[in-house]
Amino acid sequence: AMETVEVHIERRTGNRKGSARQLRRHGKVPGVLYGPNRTTVSIAVAAEEFTRKLAHLEGSHLIRLVHDGSERETELHDRMVLLREMQRHPVTAEVLHADFYEVDLTERLTVSVPLRFVGKPVGVVDGGILQPIQREVEVECLPTEIPEFVEIDVSALHIHEAVHVGELRLPEGVTALGDAARPLVTVLPPTVEEKPVEAAEAAPVEGAPAEAGAAAAPAAEPAAAGKAAQGKKGGEG
Repeated sequence: AMETVEVHIERRTGNRKGSARQLRRHGKVPGVLYGPNRTTVSIAVAAEEFTRKLAHLEGSHLIRLVHDGSERETELHDRMVLLREMQRHPVTAEVLHADFYEVDLTERLTVSVPLRFVGKPVGVVDGGILQPIQREVEVECLPTEIPEFVEIDVSALHIHEAVHVGELRLPEGVTALGDAARPLVTVLPPTVEEKPVEAAEAAPVEGAPAEAGAAAAPAAEPAAAGKAAQGKKGGEG
């Protein structure tokens, strides 16, 4: 499991429309702290600390909140949370708002964990292309056991082969969710079929693409004409 990140927060007062904007002007990220067993609280985190510790995180990291008020409020201090959502400015990428979800360390929960593909597939050596189908996988585990990532060794994959959810090697206590037969990564065949050498040599290099295009065009026309006729027929009926 990954290490816990510690973040200092303060209670946010004033729910006026302009208060969030004002906070950002003072170098703070407005946010909320919510969860199944608590009332939602408006909080703020120093933007510098947020950027340094949280903005780059992938997956689901366990975060420990430290309350910095004059009196440490037990409602906010030493709470374990996940960063559930982060809104960024579309142009400047500045973090505008953050949602923190409080977790119970004794209860299993569902989180998304990034996938990491390692090794060079046999199929890629043979000219194929490695194609990730999913970049992350949903797992169930205790908050303290959330993996930073799940590694998939793809080196044995041939063209047209895939690694499926059921084949994942997960740490103890971590269960993958979803259909075990669902593919996560595959090796596709090469996109361009290689032409026979004699044919390639016979055609002049500059003319080859034009000829190929000309040959392909008439073949496409009857199909298109057929489709148009079909559409007409359907319209009449």
